[in-house]
Parts: sequence; C-alpha cells; structure tokens
Amino acid sequence: MNKYQDSQVIEKILSNSKTIAVVGLSDKPDRPSYGVSNYLIRNGYKIIPVNPAIKGVFGINSYPDLLSIPDSIDLVDIFRRSEDVGPIVEQAIAAGAAAVWMQEGVINPEAADKAGEAGLDIVMDLCIKKEHAKRNA
Repeated sequence: MNKYQDSQVIEKILSNSKTIAVVGLSDKPDRPSYGVSNYLIRNGYKIIPVNPAIKGVFGINSYPDLLSIPDSIDLVDIFRRSEDVGPIVEQAIAAGAAAVWMQEGVINPEAADKAGEAGLDIVMDLCIKKEHAKRNA
C-alpha cells in the first residue's frame, strides 16, 4: 500500500468532510462520478458539482472551477484524467480545502506531494464510495 492509501487518513477524511466538491461530476447517470456522488448524497454528504460543461446535477448548480464556489470546501474529489490534476490541486489549496481525493485510476504523485506539502490530506487511486461502504458495512 502506498502512502496515499493510508487507512487512518481515509477514516479522517470520511469522518471530517461534510462538503465535497466533485471535479468532473457528470450529469449522465451511467458515469462513475454520477453514481459515486449520488451515493455520497444518500449518505449525508453535501455535494458541489464542478464541471464547466453542465448547468447542474441532482438539482444542484454546477461551478466551472473550485475558485468559483462561494461555500467552504472540506474535500475535493477528482474524476479527471491524471494529467489534469495539477491545476485542480492548486485550486484546492487556494480554496482552503482540507483534503484531496483522487478517484480510482487517477494517479498524479507530483500533485499529491504538492497538496501534502500545503497541509492537505491526500488519498490517491481509490474510490471514495467503496472506501465509505467498506467502513459502514
């Protein structure tokens, strides 16, 4: 297991995060980001969609980027290609997020290290839905 899959960090993020900005959230029900976000909503989390290509999803307005969100963000959950993560992490740091979660298959060690150096908790290459379900089974 790598340092970005630490079970104590995962537990801390799942317990402390109330507001989750989901970067790359799709309004298409067949997309993983839609299913994961729907699960998170059903489990009491507040979701903020971040996708410049959609107006909103689940009746919640979407924002073009993290810095456009007026609310405070606890966690940034990233559903984007690994090479696109760097600027998202920079925005997460600037927005004052406490943590960044890169979904399964999203791997960017440089961005993870940068977030870690800025004091954010990091999870990389894991699904937040699967990790939450595992702990609440």
